[in-house]
Amino acid sequence: MEIRKAESGDIKKILDLLGEVLNIHAKIRPDIFIPNTTKYTEKELEKIIENKNTPVYVAVSDTGEVTGYAFCQIEEHNKTNNTLYYKELYLDDLCVDSKFRGQGIGSKLFDYVKKEAEKLSCYEITLNVWEGNDNAKRFYENLGLKPKKTLMEYIIK
Repeated sequence: MEIRKAESGDIKKILDLLGEVLNIHAKIRPDIFIPNTTKYTEKELEKIIENKNTPVYVAVSDTGEVTGYAFCQIEEHNKTNNTLYYKELYLDDLCVDSKFRGQGIGSKLFDYVKKEAEKLSCYEITLNVWEGNDNAKRFYENLGLKPKKTLMEYIIK
């Protein structure tokens, strides 16, 4: 298995995987997510892949099949009255194809992201996990991630 930056030829498979993730979220939060859609369009993915501040990494099998991805965003936080300057790598989305889960691909993708964050002199890696996505939460906790803050909601119908 190889992990590398995504290329335009990977977009079709990435769209398929984005659909898998979206359907998980739609089951958890049908009040927010629309099933059988994706987070990005093909054109949006092309721009994301080309942008140095939004690197996308893919795990590729020995046969050349994309088996997972990690969408990242480099974010710089300026010094303010009460905070220091720091750079973070925000892990916007990590997915492993359901056919390949349980083989350590997600952990390898995260390890690759950690190395990239170190190269970029990031202070931290952050991500969001939807409540109810218990498998994802356990996965990230097993990688050593801890809650930083909690976003709470009150739904007004």
